[in-house]
Amino acid sequence: MNNQLQNTAPEEQFIASPHADETTSVELHEDAAIHEEEMNEEHSTLKYIHLGKEELLDVFGKLLETQPIEVLRREAEAIKSTFYKFVKQEQKKKQPEEETGGEPQPEPATEEQPQDVDEVTDKLEEQFKTLYNEYKRRRTEHTQQLETQKEQNLIVKQGIIDELKGLLEKQEDINHTFPTFRELQQRWRDTGPIPISQTTDLWNTYQHYVELFYDYVKINNELRDLDFKKNLEAKTLLCEKAEKLILESNIITAFNKLQKYHEEWRELGPVAHEYREQMWERFKAATSAINKKHQEYFESQKEEQRKNLELKQQLCIKAEELIQVESKDNKTWNEHSKAMEELQKMWRTIGFATKKENTRIFERFRAACDKFYIAKRNFYKQFKTDIQENLQKKIALCEQVESLIDSTDWKKTTDKLISLQKQWKEIGAVPRKQSDAIWKRFRMACDTFFNKKNEHFSSIDSEHVENLRQKQAIIAEIEAFTPSGNPEENLAALQDFQRRWTSIGFVPFKEKERIQNTYRTVIDQQFKNLNITDSEKKIMRFKSRINDIKGGGDKANRVIRSEREKLVYKLRQLESDIALWENNIGFFAKSKNAEVMIAEVNKKIAKAKEELHIIEEKIKLIEKQYN
Repeated sequence: MNNQLQNTAPEEQFIASPHADETTSVELHEDAAIHEEEMNEEHSTLKYIHLGKEELLDVFGKLLETQPIEVLRREAEAIKSTFYKFVKQEQKKKQPEEETGGEPQPEPATEEQPQDVDEVTDKLEEQFKTLYNEYKRRRTEHTQQLETQKEQNLIVKQGIIDELKGLLEKQEDINHTFPTFRELQQRWRDTGPIPISQTTDLWNTYQHYVELFYDYVKINNELRDLDFKKNLEAKTLLCEKAEKLILESNIITAFNKLQKYHEEWRELGPVAHEYREQMWERFKAATSAINKKHQEYFESQKEEQRKNLELKQQLCIKAEELIQVESKDNKTWNEHSKAMEELQKMWRTIGFATKKENTRIFERFRAACDKFYIAKRNFYKQFKTDIQENLQKKIALCEQVESLIDSTDWKKTTDKLISLQKQWKEIGAVPRKQSDAIWKRFRMACDTFFNKKNEHFSSIDSEHVENLRQKQAIIAEIEAFTPSGNPEENLAALQDFQRRWTSIGFVPFKEKERIQNTYRTVIDQQFKNLNITDSEKKIMRFKSRINDIKGGGDKANRVIRSEREKLVYKLRQLESDIALWENNIGFFAKSKNAEVMIAEVNKKIAKAKEELHIIEEKIKLIEKQYN
């Protein structure tokens, strides 16, 4: 019996102790599974990278409520990694002075952010720990249940082997023994997995007693041949299925199916001795072909993974370059965000890199993404504050413009509004919801003033045109005037021209200088034609100039007052000079050539008195016009 047990069927030896080719293929398969798991975990982490801590807690809670615990490992670890990434970032903000270069400055509290940020962070972390501990508890419980079930399965299979032993010891009729044997085989197949440390030894023991049953129990040859025939048909079918896998385009799928076919092969009973070697060689040939394709596939995968690593390194460089570009406005951040999203999309289309580099390159890319989105969040946090401040500034400008709407100081107010409009342009953006409303308010206030100004000056323009026509008519009359023989009448006529000219208001600004120069030329010419003294002419010309100035508002009044002060000062100076000269005449009488000197002094005194008379008349004229 022992010698025959050493000659167990070749196919069973292969399954119990796989040769080098299959061992290599299984290890490759395990590598593929590890790479695939890493890939899935990387994608899971990317899926959660844009969520905040509160959102991560919500997603984790829902997964625990809705998903079986045995499928949650990858998602749970991805959520945990992302959550504690935020925790580490917050801890970095609170580094001691030697690391940060100064005391950490707390962010100002807002309506959306509580005062005690640390307290909120601690509460969120405590909630996460509670959820994660519940996940670990349920997973541990599930694992313990699986191990317990395996132990129970071990006991069941050991019982089946004991029953097989019992069949060998019984001397019953084969018609009773063989159905029992079949029932034990079916129970063996239906029983689930056992602890992996017991698998090989238990299976070898089971096969040992199956072989004993077939080879040493005196059973009916017809039933035995029938059983061999069924096993031959089943194994032939497995060979055909394995051979079809050689044509399968997806080598991973083919390899996984092959593992299942090997499991089925192991569970089948033996075939007749003359077919055992033949069937096993056929099945092994298909297995070797698939193993070879599997090996070639993973060789090509290594090259592809190397290329994937290069592509991912390029994406990392682009992401890191994007971080270095300074973004100062909302438009630039939107452009950069779209660029970062495109990089992430491209990343997802690239397969995993080499096993050694895959985690490291993903961590590098994720670090760049994290840094970008932290900077973006900080920008928009400050941006929100800035646009609220800008809104308040623009509201203040609106109020200033609205306070000037009814002003009639057209020039001063116009200059002020232009200045306010420049300030408006210098102020940055405001919240989008208030943008249109605040702009319409500002523009309406400005338009209201300028419309009033346009209405005012449109009516004045027509009046100025009429004034120009009237002054042109007076100039024509002056040019046509012919003096009579009566000087007083002539003077009265010219004074009437002056009075009428002065009574007419403003003319269009561009015509003001021309029409005034023409008037002075023609009126001065008529005064030259009059038979009057130079003093009278000077007084009349002064009167004409004063009349020109009169009616010019506060500025004109200031000019007149200044002119009077100058005249009074000159009057006092002349009076002082005359008194001095008259006093000096007494001294000149005692000197030689006294008569010549006295005559010169008297001449100066007479000229000064004449000028004094003119000044007195000018002062009287001013006082008469403005008092």
